Amino acid sequence: MSHEEHNHHEHHHEDECCCGHEHHEHEHHHEDECGCGHEHHEHEHHHEHNKAVFADTKTPVCIYIVENLDCANCAAKMERKINELPGVEAASITFATKQLRVAAKDQKALLPLMLEACRSIEPDVTLVPKEDIRKETKESEKKESRKDLLCIGIGALLFLLGKPVVAIHPILSLALYIIAYLILGLEIVITAVRNIFKGNVFDENFLMSIATLGAFIIKEPGGAYAAYAPEAVGVMLFYRIGEWFEHRAVAKSRSQIMDALDLRPETVNLVTGDTTEIIPAENAKPGDIVLVRPGDRIPLDGTVIDGESRLDTSPITGEPVPVSITLGSAILSGCMNLSGVIKVKVDKPLSESMVTRILNSVETAAASKPKIDKFITRFSRIYTPFVVALALFTAIVPSLITGNWEQWIYTALTFLVISCPCALVLSVPLAFFAGIGAGSKKGILFKGGVALEALKSVKTVVMDKTGTVTKGNFTLQKAIPAPSADISENDLIALAAACEAASTHPIALSICEAAVERNISVTQTGNITEISGHGILLEKNGSTILCGNTKLLTKYKVDYSAYIPSSYGTEVLLAKDGTFIGSLIIADVIKADAKNAVGSLKKMGLITAMLTGDAEESAKAVAAETGIDEVHARLLPEEKLSHLTEIREKHGTVMFVGDGINDAPVLAGADVGAAMGSGADAAIEAADVVFMTSDMEAVPAAIRIARITSRISTQNVVFAIAVKVIFMILGLMGISSMWLAVFADTGVAMLCILNSVRILYKK
Repeated sequence: MSHEEHNHHEHHHEDECCCGHEHHEHEHHHEDECGCGHEHHEHEHHHEHNKAVFADTKTPVCIYIVENLDCANCAAKMERKINELPGVEAASITFATKQLRVAAKDQKALLPLMLEACRSIEPDVTLVPKEDIRKETKESEKKESRKDLLCIGIGALLFLLGKPVVAIHPILSLALYIIAYLILGLEIVITAVRNIFKGNVFDENFLMSIATLGAFIIKEPGGAYAAYAPEAVGVMLFYRIGEWFEHRAVAKSRSQIMDALDLRPETVNLVTGDTTEIIPAENAKPGDIVLVRPGDRIPLDGTVIDGESRLDTSPITGEPVPVSITLGSAILSGCMNLSGVIKVKVDKPLSESMVTRILNSVETAAASKPKIDKFITRFSRIYTPFVVALALFTAIVPSLITGNWEQWIYTALTFLVISCPCALVLSVPLAFFAGIGAGSKKGILFKGGVALEALKSVKTVVMDKTGTVTKGNFTLQKAIPAPSADISENDLIALAAACEAASTHPIALSICEAAVERNISVTQTGNITEISGHGILLEKNGSTILCGNTKLLTKYKVDYSAYIPSSYGTEVLLAKDGTFIGSLIIADVIKADAKNAVGSLKKMGLITAMLTGDAEESAKAVAAETGIDEVHARLLPEEKLSHLTEIREKHGTVMFVGDGINDAPVLAGADVGAAMGSGADAAIEAADVVFMTSDMEAVPAAIRIARITSRISTQNVVFAIAVKVIFMILGLMGISSMWLAVFADTGVAMLCILNSVRILYKK
């Protein structure tokens, strides 16, 4: 497309240039206000999602760490109780991170009430404000883990000694089993008794206690009492082993995600005059000057005011190549300073800096629970009492008929062990949390399980062009000397660069950058005259050089009939002393991974489409190069939304990927909105998924993670329910034993956890 033709589409851009080039200020460079007239969060799924992640900024949201929380089912009960407290607008406990998020006006007054609610379910629980958590928390977790291992080790040793000692002295053997049981299970029994007095009967502590104590009491048919003591101890032993592995698996997935992303500094070096003092990072204010030495992380978003260096930006953007920074460079918190000492003027406080935004996105993500998770939580509340009732029926009715009370009471006790709902309650949220973690490792931030759940069902991926499929910056693609002109490509570029040297327009900059890359010497002498809406006239060494669009050449009566317009990009025409000498093609660069990413989406059975405000020729050229199926060009923001609706009606669930301010309504209107991390704040806020790397490959990667997560969470639910049902049937047939019941409870929970954690290791 020629300069002249490009001018016809100026209504898509806000600025008008007096240098002869149309401004290509892309949407994401515009001011962070959308004039589309749409309410960005009016769509039901988005409203629900925002509510789930506590997006109401008018209500204070506090995060607490729930220490000594050991059971996913208990976490669900605590969450329900806290939500019932007066003054609590919303509360969510994420078992995987042990985090309680509470939206309430008077947090201080509510804290003792929330603690009382939690302790009514688990007496040893404490609530610690997240900002008070330091390294000692990890140390206490390690001590607790070592203590548990010691108890398990001693209990296991006594359990193994019990069998051979029977031959020596049966009473001594029973004593060993009782001591082993007390070491392994006393804490569980005490907790169960406490909970009974508080009205919490149907939890795993009660189920494990009644089943194992019952095994000590009943006698073997025709045999002695306490014949099932080994099984009682074995149940507690393997329950404790299962719990230990469960805690380790959850802690591992949590630490892999949180440790990788918690790049926030505790202190900064504040520069005041000639002195430097260390202050807490949260006390630094916009306008403060901080010193950053080599090897330090950039503590806050800011601007370099002194020094030069190179930054490792990979923790934030995923870009592997270090970035050079100089005076005036804008830098983001979380990046590593590699070489020089720099002084940075703080632009944003810690609470608003990039690294905090990233961390908050990950931490709030798991709080947005997908529908399947809520179903499982409700299901377990009905399921457990049902199984207890079935156990009572099994203990009493067949015993009355057969008279064999010992056998049927034993069968009923196995039912109680089997019925523990931990595997069910834990299986889904951990799978989604692991999916969120797997994404964060790849620079993909899912704003909740809702986004993951919706993403798995996507049928069409719709993309913006500029800044999404393309890089959003102009590059000289080709220099074309006129057939009759005696001039080389490099000389043509040199003349154009001489004309554009004083301009800061993106097209001018791309020409000058091309000259530098080709080591072309540019002489910046002569008189430059800018002709509004046409281009530049340069008078140099007695020659007159014209550089601009076809209107410029027409104005000066230059014959450019040899010029062949290109179907893609913007062209700059040059003439010397009234003779057309050639043209330059400048175009936005397609991202290196765009073609492969679109190919991956098609292999996944997805339809691809493009919605853009750019000219149709450019859009079609990009679509042809990358393999995108459908193209809709020259669209205003509201037109993008209407086209998105049409695509949804035609193909099904839609994911939209964009980065500009004008993409915000479409991102909110899509079933799943995804924003490039390099884009505008409004786009990032409206999106359900953010690609911090801004790479196109992140799009198919996100969908793969969503599909894997959904598949694994379904596997967990089906597996847990199927195993429990099978073992209940085996119990009724007299085949199941307490050993198998342990597998049906703790073993299944462990397998579900391990199944979920493998999401983190998927390539």
